[in-house]
Amino acid sequence: MTDTAIRLLLEFDDQVRRDREQPPTFLHRRDRKYAMDCHKRGITPSPRHWLAHLARLSGQAGKSSADAALGTWRHIMMGFILAGSAFGVVTMLGLLFYEGGQRINVTVILAVAFLQLLLAGVTTLQAFAGWQPWRPLLTRFSDQRSNAVLRKLQPQLMARAAHVGGLAFGTCGLLTLLVMVVVQDLAFGWSTTLNTDSHRFLGLVQAISAPWHWLWPTAVPDASLVETTRFFRAQAGAITLNPARLGDWWPFVAMVWAFYVLLPRLVLAIIADGHLRFRASRLLKRHPGLTAWQYRMETPALETGNAHNDAEHQPDTSTNSQLKPLPESDTVICWAGAGEPELPDALNGPDTLVLRAGGRASLQDDTITLAKAADHLAHITRPAVIVVTRGWEPPTGELQDFLQHAREQWPRASHVAVVPLTTSGLDEPPAHQLQQWLRFTERLGTDFACVSLPPLLPQNPYHQREQ
Repeated sequence: MTDTAIRLLLEFDDQVRRDREQPPTFLHRRDRKYAMDCHKRGITPSPRHWLAHLARLSGQAGKSSADAALGTWRHIMMGFILAGSAFGVVTMLGLLFYEGGQRINVTVILAVAFLQLLLAGVTTLQAFAGWQPWRPLLTRFSDQRSNAVLRKLQPQLMARAAHVGGLAFGTCGLLTLLVMVVVQDLAFGWSTTLNTDSHRFLGLVQAISAPWHWLWPTAVPDASLVETTRFFRAQAGAITLNPARLGDWWPFVAMVWAFYVLLPRLVLAIIADGHLRFRASRLLKRHPGLTAWQYRMETPALETGNAHNDAEHQPDTSTNSQLKPLPESDTVICWAGAGEPELPDALNGPDTLVLRAGGRASLQDDTITLAKAADHLAHITRPAVIVVTRGWEPPTGELQDFLQHAREQWPRASHVAVVPLTTSGLDEPPAHQLQQWLRFTERLGTDFACVSLPPLLPQNPYHQREQ
């Protein structure tokens, strides 16, 4: 009996579990390439061929991951075989045990044979029904980390192991019977406590012998044998027939054992193995990984040449520019109404030159502002200008043009500090508002413009409590 179907199922399940650690793009490209290669070579893709292909690529051809998973069941089957062989020998020796004046009761042998037939039928039924009365025992002694797919095959695996064990039981019992027939002078007979006459017992044994009456007529008891070999325990030693006839039952006993113990186990073991392979093939066809594998082979993969997918990435809005300390300057330009109605105290000193530009101011007014600032800066060793803006408004192209003209007209060493203010002028603008001004000054050139914040006054705690 081979475990080809089970091995294929276990190896496929193991490969699917290992593929979960790989990126989907890699799996798609790998399996799509495999499908295209099969198409060129005229090969129909199959899980078995796919696993062999992956094994060759990984350099692990010939190694099977199913060996470890099936190791426990090999031990269980071997245990059933050894136990069945031992019980077969012991059982037959017990059935054939007799003392000198006693006969071996054929009725007991028939009962044991049909009990084995009943057990074989129950074993097959529990496998098809999925009933596992032995599961607590198996769970206690088996590896708790056993494969989940293999656990679904436990009824069929156990049925196969039981039938193989029963086959060993029947084989060893039959061999023991033949050996005992050769080495001993066995005296058979039949007896029962029930009030059964010889005709009824003859009908019973001839019905039992029906399968082989054409094959071995000698193994079918006749009326004289049944009539003369009935014995009663109280009549021990009162034998009046030919003693040689007492041994004529052994062909019948051997055929009963072969047809009702050995042959059913052989047939049911083959059925159990077929059921096991059918069950494994069905689980493979319903495996979730099989559908995903087929989809990857049938769906073309879009090769962009870049394995990195940045579709979900957000644009980088960070800037390398940082806030700089507020320079010492007595020139402040309020852009587009910023700083109204009054500038923060840190920006408005008694000697501060406050100019206005942008917004409602005309271009001529902006030119005049640039000229006044240029004249003022011409007399300063380290010229610096503070441009106050509204922090919540985005930088405009008009402001950029104004500062570019200023860079052309003002002294070469002039430096501009853009100060974005909040509506109250007392708080620090939020980070997202500062970022837009940092990017703006970065475009102008950090050696010319930067972003600074004025020293903020401590907030009034009573004002916060009111809010």
